[in-house]
Amino acid sequence: MAERDADLVILGGGSGGYACALRAAELGLSVTLVEQDKLGGTCLHYGCIPTKALLHAAEVADAARDGDAIGVKSSLAGIDMAGVNSYKDGVVARLYKGLQGLVSSRGITYVEGSGRFVAPNAVEVDGQRITGRHVVLATGSYPRSLPGLDIGGRIVTSEQALTLDEVPERVVVLGGGVIGAEFASVWRSFGADVTIVEALPHLVPSEDEFCSKLLERAFRKRRIMFKTGVKLTGAQQGERGVSVGLDSGEQLDADLLLVAVGRGPNTAGHGYEEAGVTLDRGFVVTDDRLRTNLPDVHAVGDIVPGLQLAHRGFAQGIFVAEDIAGLAPPPIDEAGIPRVTYCEPEVASVGLTEAAARERYGEVHTLTYDLAGNGKSQILRTSGAVKLVKAGAEGVTGPVVGVHMVGARVGELIGEAQLIYNWDATAEDVAALIHAHPTQTEALGEAHLALAGKPLHAHG
Repeated sequence: MAERDADLVILGGGSGGYACALRAAELGLSVTLVEQDKLGGTCLHYGCIPTKALLHAAEVADAARDGDAIGVKSSLAGIDMAGVNSYKDGVVARLYKGLQGLVSSRGITYVEGSGRFVAPNAVEVDGQRITGRHVVLATGSYPRSLPGLDIGGRIVTSEQALTLDEVPERVVVLGGGVIGAEFASVWRSFGADVTIVEALPHLVPSEDEFCSKLLERAFRKRRIMFKTGVKLTGAQQGERGVSVGLDSGEQLDADLLLVAVGRGPNTAGHGYEEAGVTLDRGFVVTDDRLRTNLPDVHAVGDIVPGLQLAHRGFAQGIFVAEDIAGLAPPPIDEAGIPRVTYCEPEVASVGLTEAAARERYGEVHTLTYDLAGNGKSQILRTSGAVKLVKAGAEGVTGPVVGVHMVGARVGELIGEAQLIYNWDATAEDVAALIHAHPTQTEALGEAHLALAGKPLHAHG
């Protein structure tokens, strides 16, 4: 077998893997990057980017449909899925080409093929053994299903849902988390009747309950149906549709069933267990410096327990590259990673939920600022709110440890919110800063003014 040596061999070219490769090359390390599918991984080709393109098309559809409400004579003639898919695929293609150029320009050796981890310093690809001083495992995740629920035909995951050539009339979405909420939002905007089935008591159950309740209210208004606290008992496909059974005794008939019950770690079949990597429920176990139990072997991205987010993968990839290069970066605070669900309205948060903050700090103080008081939100005709969670009792100065927002475009506010959390800012710190008027960022400023005891455009 031929050998090629490098400072760093990375197995997987998704968000975590390619970010690690780019940063390591920037720092002067020799890098070999192995990917069996397409550079960019799930996020670029089957996840974040294409779904957000669909969500933008959905936003345009809603704007055309609702133009009369603001005096614009417009109407929605229909959805051309071929045109929508062409737009979506064009966005992905441009980003893919740019990423390929980046990797090439940094002098990274790119190996296309199915890699297998065979030793703490080696990956094998199609009979070729590639060795490195360090190995980074970054093989990503796959869409989960449920036992007895076979994917195919009218039962699809998010990956098949991205390539539909027509809008289904009736859809059941199994799972009310990020993926389920986003696809439900798209299909409703495109004119479908949508019902979400979520086993837990609320939609977006990992968020603060405040966000879940506001999103549920907004979805009711949009006539997106949802059933929470119920489980699937089975699904049967027929010539004309799919019949979904619930443990409540109900039966839902639809043209399509989207299975959106989360993503599993893509660790099987890559030689991890055989080479001695410690796994837990399929995830790679690491310490806070993303080191596995094997010397000089790190893991990043969705195979590491925690938030399955592309920007977490970016951050972890950069961290590992810098750690290997001897820069000693501080460990990543998982709570400081911003989270956004891009449905309409959007849900965005960073830091701790109120429940988690009470568990950690004992006493906390919360404040909610309604977007009804925000001029730009009124112009956009969106409703929602900002909730702040502060460590310590009311009247006691303490850092803001949680920011939770619901409303159109609030995902764009999370940049400032994550600075507030990650820099341990107090309400007084933020209240002293000036926010442009009229913008939605004012809502963050106003919320902190109120939490600091000097509300402006807020009652009470």
